Amino acid sequence: MDERQQYVVDALSIEESWRVFRIMAEFVDAIETMSRIHNAVSIFGSARVQPEDEYYQKAEKLALLLAQNGFNVITGGGPGIMEAGNKGATAGGGKSVGMNIRLPFEQKPNPYANIHVDYKYFFIRKVMFIKYAVAYIILPGGFGTMDELFEALTLIQTRRIKSFPVILMGSEYWQGLVNWLKTVMLAENKITSADFNLIQIIDDPEEVVQHIKKYVII
Repeated sequence: MDERQQYVVDALSIEESWRVFRIMAEFVDAIETMSRIHNAVSIFGSARVQPEDEYYQKAEKLALLLAQNGFNVITGGGPGIMEAGNKGATAGGGKSVGMNIRLPFEQKPNPYANIHVDYKYFFIRKVMFIKYAVAYIILPGGFGTMDELFEALTLIQTRRIKSFPVILMGSEYWQGLVNWLKTVMLAENKITSADFNLIQIIDDPEEVVQHIKKYVII
């Protein structure tokens, strides 16, 4: 290795070391903000739905009811379902947290969150969703929504975190997935029948709130 190559290697090593400090700083900033948020429900769903969409309206009503019942709300801070969740929580007088991630498309902060946390690293944001939630509400969404759903289920299943309600809203949207879990994963012994107890499918926002209140004392 010549001198120039060694210089490049050393520079890359220094950059990686500083990356660790940037990660630590983002964790510290997030924890300082989120540690003041209690009894929070994390709401997930598509960034692509519009206010006239059925699920946007359900998410907004759900967040409103949660706030009126003493819960706070955490979303990804962007448009669509996230915007609806922040909008409803703010209208209900709750803490409405928008945890925005910097992305090249789709993800722009919505104006309805009254507490904002900005992230560069996806994995830090995901830790905060889990760490400060007493329940997960999963509305129709894409890859990101599925990612959050199965990460929570994995952590609960493996007992890395304390179990909490994981609720799917939108039975028509999710039924195909649930059927596949039963007819393929369960049939091939990749999961157990007890794992289905980790998921509830509830369409009505009021029923969702009542279900969460069975597990969380405000």
